[in-house]
Amino acid sequence: MSKITFLGAGSTVFAKNVLGDCMLTPSLQGFEIALFDIDPVRLQDSENMLNNIKQTSGSTCVIKSYSNRKEALRGSKYVVNAIQVGGYDPCTITDFEVPKKYGLRQTIADTIGIGGIFRNLRTIPVMLDFAADVREVCPDAWFLNYTNPMAVLTNVMNTYGDVKTVGLCHSVQACVPDMFKHLGLDQTGVKAKIAGINHMAWLLEVTKDGVDLYPEIKKRAAAKQSEKHGDMVRFEMMMKFGYYNTESSEHTAEYHPYFIKRNYPELIERFNIPLDEYPRRCIGQINNWQKMRDELVNDTSLQHNRSHEYASYILEAMETDIPFKIGGNVMNTGGLISNLPREACVEVPCLVDRSGVNPTYVGNLPPQLAALNRTNINTQLLTIEAAITGKREHIYHAAMLDPHTAAELSMDDIVAMCDDLIEAHGNWLPKFTA
Repeated sequence: MSKITFLGAGSTVFAKNVLGDCMLTPSLQGFEIALFDIDPVRLQDSENMLNNIKQTSGSTCVIKSYSNRKEALRGSKYVVNAIQVGGYDPCTITDFEVPKKYGLRQTIADTIGIGGIFRNLRTIPVMLDFAADVREVCPDAWFLNYTNPMAVLTNVMNTYGDVKTVGLCHSVQACVPDMFKHLGLDQTGVKAKIAGINHMAWLLEVTKDGVDLYPEIKKRAAAKQSEKHGDMVRFEMMMKFGYYNTESSEHTAEYHPYFIKRNYPELIERFNIPLDEYPRRCIGQINNWQKMRDELVNDTSLQHNRSHEYASYILEAMETDIPFKIGGNVMNTGGLISNLPREACVEVPCLVDRSGVNPTYVGNLPPQLAALNRTNINTQLLTIEAAITGKREHIYHAAMLDPHTAAELSMDDIVAMCDDLIEAHGNWLPKFTA
């Protein structure tokens, strides 16, 4: 029996989308769906939820929970990863509250920025443990990574984990539909080309019947900017740099040095920037979980419709050899994006079939876009250096090269803040040498 293993299966809502999709996919019928999570209660919840879908859908997939990670992985053909190390309490709280003492404010803090750096540092050791298990018990498996920080973790799994890994983020497939809906445009027949890095990939081309749609997009976006709305940062970046990017405005605000600034507090109001957005979301999800649990876990008539998440379509393409196109996070091997570092993880169009995930060549990005990407790649690569070498100085380097952090704090304050974060994280982090 072929096997799909889901690490972090206690993420019940996300497991519903990804694994519910798999259970509705004809070519994946009869697969074992192996569930693993360190929280036994949430693990049982997800197993119950998936069995509800199994009953209502008539799927022949076999749902099985494991308390031993290596046994969950043993013989697996596909591994889906959706873990979060440290959770909201204590680690997300630490990521936000310690920087606030230095006057550094964030919105999401899960990609780069000081919060993203420390999320990486506590997650990379766990990912490398996963990689060791995969190499031992399912060395031919494809590893589908959904965990943030996407670019760094996918890079580490490929470069140091020696595991066939593709990083998946729904911001690529949502980019054009969401923006077109916001601007009142019809997306029927629209062709788009997107490439860059995760959470900062660029809508390089957007056409319909051979006509460039960017002039109309920019015209409507400029008109929208006269009123408050939820995508003001991305529209401003598009006006200044020429292209729209994939990730939301609340994310984008902290990837650059232009928006969250103590000396320009009016920018927060002007661009409708939701500071501390991620903690609010976490608290909301925690407060709403019991109601959601009743709807998902205790509803024996639970239905599922196949979602837009890439995972089931990737597995289907690999099983049937019918190609499917995705936006995937892969290593920049051979210079897929020519003017970005080859040791970086990039987000590019990929063709999936029985041979695996096959990235396409993009060439040079417009120079201003490559420059913006490189500011984030610098921090990503130094974060990896810190994690692999265990040297504290590289944590400082990563933070000092982060665009938002460097724009707000002195080097001395950055070093002190990093030291405070290391101490506050305690055993959630490995030990770093001076």
